[in-house]
Amino acid sequence: MTYADIELSSPELTRDSLHHLTFQSPALEGRGNVLVWLPQDHGREENLPLVILLHGVLGSHWSWAYNGGAHLAAERLIAGKRIRPMALVMPSDGMVGRGSGYVNTHRAGCEDWIVQDVLGATRQVFPNMTESPAFIAGFSMGGFGALRLGAKHARKFKGISGLSSITHFDQLGMFIESDSPDFAKLTEQDKSALYWMKRNRNVLPPVRFDCGVEDKLYPHNVDLHKDLEKEGISHSFVEHPGTHSWQYWHDHIGESFEFFEEVLRS
Repeated sequence: MTYADIELSSPELTRDSLHHLTFQSPALEGRGNVLVWLPQDHGREENLPLVILLHGVLGSHWSWAYNGGAHLAAERLIAGKRIRPMALVMPSDGMVGRGSGYVNTHRAGCEDWIVQDVLGATRQVFPNMTESPAFIAGFSMGGFGALRLGAKHARKFKGISGLSSITHFDQLGMFIESDSPDFAKLTEQDKSALYWMKRNRNVLPPVRFDCGVEDKLYPHNVDLHKDLEKEGISHSFVEHPGTHSWQYWHDHIGESFEFFEEVLRS
């Protein structure tokens, strides 16, 4: 698919190698926003790996950069030669209500927005990513998006990482009202990351997730870990001190980048 009506921020006015992208999304039936970070001096490398970073409720495409400093973490790891240069692709969640859950509803195809439009338009605008390996990560609601979409669309991604993840859509109600009519017709397939991990176990890319032990989502992450162990599905689960906070995500996003580097080396 070719995407039209794309507006890209001027490179001469862009700071910190951050590029703002707005384009007409067929999935959303309207405009969507993406923030793309290209590593300095490496933005033209062929097949530059790209990492989709999904935000949580009430956030948007700017959250990972301007609250989490994800690009600064990547920059430090690249400079220290702990990871190779990677592009960070940070989309909005579709901007439906207070949080879309990255699922398709009658209002907007927020799942298709991520796995089709964001990937497609980014690769069109930055042609050195046309054949790039893609990874997906996120925190909280974005962690659910990463785990579920990465597992459901397993052949599109080389690795999956979740931080402080909602592991089932119903947990969204811990943060916002999730009983909206928009979500009334969601099936268990729409709601469950575990369902798709089990269904696509034979093609599932490497999976890791972490959570702070003081986080209210910690018990749900432990349950997912135990369920995956019971199913014999390979994964990595890491516990850290910490709460459900930007401090935690700022401190630990680098682990996801290092995990993706390990996948690339293997």
